[in-house]
Amino acid sequence: MIERILAMMTKELRQMRRDRLMIGMMFAIPIVQLMLFGFAINSDPRHLPLAVEYNDHSQLTRSIDAALRNSTFFEVTRIAGPGEADRLVRRGDVQFVVTIAPDFTRDLVRGHRPQLLLTADATDPTATSGAVNAIGLAVRQGLSHDLIGPLADRADRLPAIDVVTHLNYNPEGITSHNIVPGLLAIVLSLTMVMMTAMAVTRETERGTMENLLAMPLRPIEVMIGKIVPYLLAGFVQTAIILLFAALIFHVPFQGSVVLTVAVTMVFIAVSLALGFTFSTIAETQLQAMQMSFFYILPSILLSGFLFPFRGMPGWAQAIGEVIPATHFMRLLRGIMLKGWGVAEALPEVAVLAVMLLVLGTVAVMRYRDTVA
Repeated sequence: MIERILAMMTKELRQMRRDRLMIGMMFAIPIVQLMLFGFAINSDPRHLPLAVEYNDHSQLTRSIDAALRNSTFFEVTRIAGPGEADRLVRRGDVQFVVTIAPDFTRDLVRGHRPQLLLTADATDPTATSGAVNAIGLAVRQGLSHDLIGPLADRADRLPAIDVVTHLNYNPEGITSHNIVPGLLAIVLSLTMVMMTAMAVTRETERGTMENLLAMPLRPIEVMIGKIVPYLLAGFVQTAIILLFAALIFHVPFQGSVVLTVAVTMVFIAVSLALGFTFSTIAETQLQAMQMSFFYILPSILLSGFLFPFRGMPGWAQAIGEVIPATHFMRLLRGIMLKGWGVAEALPEVAVLAVMLLVLGTVAVMRYRDTVA
């Protein structure tokens, strides 16, 4: 009995050794998970982009600027023009905008407790809550060096200033308003990539690839014929999730439904092209499934779905930028929560269009090599 078991073990080990893709996945997946969870994932993001609108220039406002730049929560990336705060936050150029009123210094010197306006993009409550709570402390620490001598009594009247916070697009901090639109991207990635990745490999394993080769079909025609049914399935999934988002989770829908459907179709096409490319690389359905999971893991962790995108290190953000789900989530959250129009959505749509062109070309070329 032991000899028979050892013989079976030897046979399985030899078979595993021949499957180099499976061996690579066995070692790559735990390493990738360790790297992502150990270094890339951060539920307490720092160095979030912030713009400052100066309507008053004095030593006190310069101290506020220094305090914001020295804070680990913020990274002052630009100086905002008058009335530019809402546009910057709406487009996603910055996470926060601090507006200093024209009479800030005069009111502070007179002991009137001036207001400091903080405009925040609250679509992701996790990315804003810690920074919003820290800004008042950072500003007070910056002013503490100037509120001395005749102004010392101003520092004793804590707080010397009043930080007024405007949480745009999700003022109540409801997590589902951020998660549900992102969930659509993850569901479509999971189903579209995986189902299409198994399309060609299933034909090979079942022995029906020869029938396809005997048909007078070009590679692009086979590719379109296999993709279109899944495109329709993706449209049904989109309709179901959006209905649940509106009727059950009460996610606000500020933008255009037509634009949402259009960008969703582009993303589905990108996912299907990626899945078709996987199917031309994998030799078995198991390999195709493994490759799909290897893609889904970074899509969940590095796209901004569960963890704030801006809280990740630079190298993780660079990887996230090449993941289609990252750009699709920005589009969904921008259209649904911020009311994006075509002008705001165009840059992200352009990135998805380039991905579709590249992946479609690779898929057709790989399929030609496969059928050859």
